[in-house]
Amino acid sequence: MNVRRTHDHASPVSPQTKTESLEVLSFLEDLSDELEDALDIIAPNAHLRMALHLLLGHFEAKTVTPTSLIDASRVPYATANRRMKEMIEAGLIEQRPRTKSGKSFSMHPSDRLLDQWMQLSGRVRRMTEARFGGRKRAQDTKDYYFGGSYAAAQSIPPLRVRSQPLKVPGGIRVLVHGDPTFMVMENLKCQFEQVIGTQISQRAFSIDRLREEALRNAERSASRYDIIAVDLPWIGEFAEKNVLMPLDQVMDLARLDPADFHTAGWKAAHWGGRAYGVPAQTTPELLFYRRDLFAEAGLEPPGTTDALLEAARVLHDPRQGRYGIAWNAARGTALGHTVLMTMADFGQPVLDLAEIAGGFDTDDLAQGDYRPTIDTEAGLRAAEFLLEMLNYSPPGILSMSWYERVRPYAAGNIAMAYGYTLLAPYFELDENSPARGQTGYLPHPHGPGANPIAPVGGYVMGIPANLAPERVPAAVEALTVFTSPEAQKLYVQNGSRTNPRYSVGADPEVRQTSQIFEAIDAMSWHDELQFWPRPPVPEIVPIIRICGEEFHDMLRGIKSPREALRNAQTQADALIDKNGT
Repeated sequence: MNVRRTHDHASPVSPQTKTESLEVLSFLEDLSDELEDALDIIAPNAHLRMALHLLLGHFEAKTVTPTSLIDASRVPYATANRRMKEMIEAGLIEQRPRTKSGKSFSMHPSDRLLDQWMQLSGRVRRMTEARFGGRKRAQDTKDYYFGGSYAAAQSIPPLRVRSQPLKVPGGIRVLVHGDPTFMVMENLKCQFEQVIGTQISQRAFSIDRLREEALRNAERSASRYDIIAVDLPWIGEFAEKNVLMPLDQVMDLARLDPADFHTAGWKAAHWGGRAYGVPAQTTPELLFYRRDLFAEAGLEPPGTTDALLEAARVLHDPRQGRYGIAWNAARGTALGHTVLMTMADFGQPVLDLAEIAGGFDTDDLAQGDYRPTIDTEAGLRAAEFLLEMLNYSPPGILSMSWYERVRPYAAGNIAMAYGYTLLAPYFELDENSPARGQTGYLPHPHGPGANPIAPVGGYVMGIPANLAPERVPAAVEALTVFTSPEAQKLYVQNGSRTNPRYSVGADPEVRQTSQIFEAIDAMSWHDELQFWPRPPVPEIVPIIRICGEEFHDMLRGIKSPREALRNAQTQADALIDKNGT
């Protein structure tokens, strides 16, 4: 993908270690070389040689042509050509046209060959370990590209190459957020271009600029992008302003397997009962905490806001360069998100949503008839909690936002941090981080009478409403590939710590990469993943900004908690009245 970065944060990159599958391929090639060199009577196995070459090309995203396949066979041209035709007839090789004339083909392993290879790869590994005492697979092994051992039960297979390339002028154009998960796609440029058969161009923006660009794009006569990433709280606004098209208008949603998505993430992609995007990231905000520091201090993991403040107090030691907790406290958007989530920790949504089992009802928001609920007793308790937390925070906390709150945690200077799971690579993939292997993951500690929740964040990928009709079918196909279980697993193997699908979280190889996926699945099953803390109404972005400005003045000591709450309520009421909700 030709990525144009317009954000300030470099994303962590997973180590490009050799996968088990690539190791087995290399082993079989080397073994064939040794046998053929040592014993003159042994002739090259053309079928095996071509299968290995084909699989290697697929895993490393290199184009394989009939000529290169024949060359790899190590047998005379006529013999190799016959063997290649036998493999095609046996359903082991798929041919994809490379030109409009259809006379030139690229060669790809079929689903059948990939399935057989997955089984063989695992058997070869187990046989060598059993016979020769080979190394056991380490718990923290990181897979790369399409390989890895896919022999484990319920393991998601590698991405399959489309039999027909997408035909769209200029390739697929994507607008995304510049976070670690979407930046993984940059590292997988060749793989995804090979899968869909066309070029991919990607632009990455910071969160506020992403929204601005998406809104500007909607005003153009024709969209510059085939697919855009949308923050979950924007869904209502983007649906009402015709930024996104409802997906049921252009595709059969059953193709996406909606039941496989985390319930909160899938519901958050809807407005007025229609899906406007497909979850690409479901990344709840959790409490990261240092298990080793808690153990040394004799502290239990905090389940309540009082326990969190006590732990922060005990672990706060500025003289030793260590602080209790970091959080989103920068003025505006960053702190505004914290305010809404903290009110939710005390059982109060920012709107007067109807209470239902497990949370609050958001199904009828498209009908309007909602009011802000900021200046409440729960709002006051949330404000007082933030003021108290300020006492155990690092210097400069009032300018810390998404990345800045996690970086000092990764460096070992912070004992706890609120953070989205997508930020976990900053310490999970850093071998020098004191937090690596020592981090526990919890839902937000809750206030009195409230329940623990993990506020769901993340992005869906949708299709612009003004996309030229002739480009829509290709956009649908690319969207389906980018959000598939196979693609989501690939993102994880390359460093992502977000996942919208149950099947991916249950994959044995995914679980080996991080404890975070097991923790998120447990929260999902306990109904702790919730998106109501940031209800996706059209006015949510300015409401977040209002709260982020008023509460920032409160944290700076310019306003009292009650004054900040009253001002935020008044401005939010005026905003809703102006919109006629």
